[in-house]
Amino acid sequence: MTGNKVDKLWNKEYIKVMTCNFLLFSAFYLLTPLLPIYLDQKFEADKDLIGIVLSGYVIATLLVRPFSGFVVDTFDRKTVLIACFTLFFICFTGYLGATTLLMFAIVRTFHGIPFGATTVANSTVAIDVLPTSRRNEGIGFYGLSNNIAMAIAPSVGIYLYHATNNFSLLFWLSLILSFAGFLCSTTIKLPHRVPVEGKKKISLDHFFLGRAWLLAVNICFFGACWGVMSNYVALYGQKELNITDGTGVFFALLSAGLIISRLQGAKSLRAGKLTSNALIGVLLSFIGFTLFGFIRHPWAFYLSAILVGLGNGRMYPAFLNMFIKIARHDQRGTANSSILISWDLGMGFGILIGGFIAEAIGFGAAFKTVAIFQGIGMLLFIFFTGKFFEKRKLNEN
Repeated sequence: MTGNKVDKLWNKEYIKVMTCNFLLFSAFYLLTPLLPIYLDQKFEADKDLIGIVLSGYVIATLLVRPFSGFVVDTFDRKTVLIACFTLFFICFTGYLGATTLLMFAIVRTFHGIPFGATTVANSTVAIDVLPTSRRNEGIGFYGLSNNIAMAIAPSVGIYLYHATNNFSLLFWLSLILSFAGFLCSTTIKLPHRVPVEGKKKISLDHFFLGRAWLLAVNICFFGACWGVMSNYVALYGQKELNITDGTGVFFALLSAGLIISRLQGAKSLRAGKLTSNALIGVLLSFIGFTLFGFIRHPWAFYLSAILVGLGNGRMYPAFLNMFIKIARHDQRGTANSSILISWDLGMGFGILIGGFIAEAIGFGAAFKTVAIFQGIGMLLFIFFTGKFFEKRKLNEN
């Protein structure tokens, strides 16, 4: 089939879905590293309180994921995607009107609902528009849209913050980016889906892919590490290393690592080498988080960004493909929501515990804990999870 039109990876609809994802995550990452600073400056919130406020977003995202998978697998996916994107961009107006910490916490928490639903819907639509023979590879490339957004958006946000000290401008920019994503989602054309005969209307596996439970546990550990690093890196660099303008560089290096590793890993993903891709990624990430947590120096700060990026760029698409390989073809939405649930659960825990540890002992202790979590996740994968996947994967495409 190679060379036929059906095998074309970069088809028009796939590019549109990638663009939607890029705009979604650009709006998200524009604010992510700056919100702890915003809460610290505007509301004089303590580190543990900042952790609680920011974790609310992740908790809301986590709660909506299972229902998102069910809705995406049950109803028209384009309609679901457009509805979710609409709510996502509207929520940015709430930040502009939040004049107290409680109001901000409510808006931030509620915003997690459309974010969680939109990411599930968009990634499931991406699978639908990919040809079967290029799916593993295409899923790996799909994540590039996240990574490029992460390379650009935090740097732009931090630059604008230092140039203007105007958070309202950043909130408006995120609103505009998310609205552009909504407009793009309305132009996507999806292939017809054949209803599955005899499928139960409601069952547990519509909400979470139980067959992938150990994969889910494993990804939780990695999500916790990512949650602490992505949310507290700006404050850590500012307060512990006296790096005031380096967070944008950190995210750019992190994203460069993610992009390079996804490009390098595409060929092996296409060949179905999922466990080897994941193992390489897990090992690189462990080295990066260990360097970040145990060596307090600017060169370690920046080198760890590259290593963590290289690691996660290999690990995450491999894990996503593993979830999909364990699921039936009519459970793609559930597979997507399941890995995101697991990642968000880990992130939420990481943000929360990271804030408490940073307040009680310091950021150094928080990031040492992160390195330990990554090590536990690495050992779990090496000794158990890889074998678990090989036994449970299905031959369905």
